[in-house]
Amino acid sequence: MKGKRFTEAQISRALKEYESGRSAKDISRELGITLATFYRWKKKYSGMDGEQLRRLKELEEENRRLKQLYADAALDNRMLKDVLSKKF
Repeated sequence: MKGKRFTEAQISRALKEYESGRSAKDISRELGITLATFYRWKKKYSGMDGEQLRRLKELEEENRRLKQLYADAALDNRMLKDVLSKKF
């Protein structure tokens, strides 16, 4: 089962609340996430504002799409080489 998706603003707000002194346990309970998820957010997004966080997510998504395109092209290339290498 896939979990909820949180917006950049929600993640940024949670991290700012933590920096202002609120406990990670309270924040994670309020958001319905595990402490591990909260600390992963903290490790990955700490020190970023909402705009930087949004840009990072956009770049990660673009990177994922480009990797998929490359994998598809490499597979097509491999199949064409296999077909051309066979003698009829």
